[in-house]
Amino acid sequence: MPRTSSIGRHENGQNFLVNTAVIDRIIAQVAATDGPILEIGPGGGALTAPLTRLNRPITAVEVDSHRARALVRRLGGGARIIERDYLRYQHPSTPHAVVSSVPFHLTTAILRKLLREPGWNHATLLVQWEVARRRAGVGGASLLTAQWWPWYDFSLLERVPAHAFRPMPSVDGGVITISRRMLLPVAERNDYQRFVQAVFTGRGRSLAQIVAGATTLSRREADAWLASAAPKARLPKQLSAANWVSLWSEHSARSASHRARGSRQTVRRGAGASQRVSR
Repeated sequence: MPRTSSIGRHENGQNFLVNTAVIDRIIAQVAATDGPILEIGPGGGALTAPLTRLNRPITAVEVDSHRARALVRRLGGGARIIERDYLRYQHPSTPHAVVSSVPFHLTTAILRKLLREPGWNHATLLVQWEVARRRAGVGGASLLTAQWWPWYDFSLLERVPAHAFRPMPSVDGGVITISRRMLLPVAERNDYQRFVQAVFTGRGRSLAQIVAGATTLSRREADAWLASAAPKARLPKQLSAANWVSLWSEHSARSASHRARGSRQTVRRGAGASQRVSR
């Protein structure tokens, strides 16, 4: 039976990881990365203490002053403890790894902030199971995942039972990793994310109808694209990262073609008007 670490107070809505077998596997994931380590919400230090054995610079951002002071006393100079709300913390711009047992009630807010932060190249996160599953695209991706897929790879590592936490939550947890990648230029991110939202919230009785209504593809083109790229998809959440990049590329190419055609027509109309005036 796995050993357990010391149990802390249930503060700020957090359930503390106490199963050391799970802790060891999270530490192993971080050990496979490079550079300084940033821990979000260290709580009682269940991850922070073993992280110090990696002999890498560690910064832990903790919102609770009681716990921050306790960590300073416990770890001494083994880690830099910053007493601050992570949602107001700015990441360093230099490369670093991120790790966290994320408070379940703050998962979405923390993920949204993390994905917009510079510098870090790999994150290992323990989150609510349903969030972990959806972020990794298992059983269908969430809107947030689809919006960030071209720049991040989300992988599901394991399910963590509720009894691995104290106090025990009503749901299981899941460990995910997030790694940076570049399937599309960063300059296209805002337009791409609006495009994904339009498709996710589009209306239609079929995916082809939704795609045709939310993009520059005609219904016939949407049918052809789905038959070739995603024949088994029935809903936007069933499209893969590669599907989204392909669909965005098709949409962008047609948008550029429409703009070019419109510009040529405008030039021709302007030329015709000039000829009529000269007569």
